[in-house]
Amino acid sequence: MTVMQKKADNPIAHLSTEDIEEIGRRLDAIRADIIAKRGASDAAYIRKVISVQRKLELSSRAVLLLSLFPPAWLVGTAGLSVAKILENMEIGHNVMHGQWDWMRDPKIHSTTWEWDHASPSEQWKHSHNELHHTYTNVVGKDNDLGYGIMRVDEDQRWYPLYLAQPLWNFLNACVFEYGVAAYDLELGKNLATKKRRTDPEFKARVKQVLKKIRGQVTKDYVVHPLLSGPSFLHTIAANATANLVRNLWTHSVIMCGHFPEGVETFERRSIEGETRGEWYLRQMLGSANISGGKAMHVMTGNLSYQIEHHLFPDLPSNRYQEIAPQVKALFEEYNLKYTTGPLPKQVASAWYKVIRLSLPNDFAKKLTGRLAPGARALPA
Repeated sequence: MTVMQKKADNPIAHLSTEDIEEIGRRLDAIRADIIAKRGASDAAYIRKVISVQRKLELSSRAVLLLSLFPPAWLVGTAGLSVAKILENMEIGHNVMHGQWDWMRDPKIHSTTWEWDHASPSEQWKHSHNELHHTYTNVVGKDNDLGYGIMRVDEDQRWYPLYLAQPLWNFLNACVFEYGVAAYDLELGKNLATKKRRTDPEFKARVKQVLKKIRGQVTKDYVVHPLLSGPSFLHTIAANATANLVRNLWTHSVIMCGHFPEGVETFERRSIEGETRGEWYLRQMLGSANISGGKAMHVMTGNLSYQIEHHLFPDLPSNRYQEIAPQVKALFEEYNLKYTTGPLPKQVASAWYKVIRLSLPNDFAKKLTGRLAPGARALPA
């Protein structure tokens, strides 16, 4: 990527201060319009999604009672995989963003929702809502850039350990919910010194995560298998498969949000004194979408509209598709790049970057013939 401020072809050099603030005012107007319109149809949407998800999970678990028979195992596992993806993406992620708090329904509220995930909602909301969405794509501030285990920008110094980052990334994808829990705990930083390891607050957070994981494991690998009786082992295999499918899917969708080519990163000092218009502009250039049909959007939790989500993280997810044409028109009017593409292309682009940046900049340039646009080779 290389941070935008060091590029020879800075993509916002043509914008004046007045342009940037006008973009902010126009986006504020789009937000105000949706807030004025949201109501019964939006509430009906999220309640319907929750109802469908719960019925799908319940029926899939019922089918798995007969999972000794291969067709029942396949149907139950497929249904449970879809139910778990829906629960995490379109429901859990968005409810915990506060997108449905305006309904004043305590059962669908960011302060009460607990999701089917290894990371406790309270810790996830801090690392995701407060840190990632505030410091989106700021190198050294946004830990989502590589999750603390990968080099994903030419301006990050290279170390030999990064040679293995494609392997780390694959393993992280397979156990993604546990990787997120470790990430939310900031394990690398907090285990580095005795003072941090023994900090009472950190120990309390570790205890909270272990309790959540124990509950998840008991549910998926003890209670439901026991209920299956003779299908005990088959139900364990079905739950493990559904969790793996969900992990691979969510990891892929999330990688597509900020890793593909065309997405910009930013220097730390570039956000000092940042105005609302400049914050909006950073979200626009630091995010990427996935194109596709309605089913794709629902299964990604509408994070296929990552640009619109980062501009308006607390607006109802079902409204992003309606907002997208207005946002895209604003990009075109101000000659900015709206980064989007089909899922296979975006996933391949993100993985290519992970592999390319596992190598020193100068070696990667010799091997692949190019760096990211505007990037310069840094010493290893």
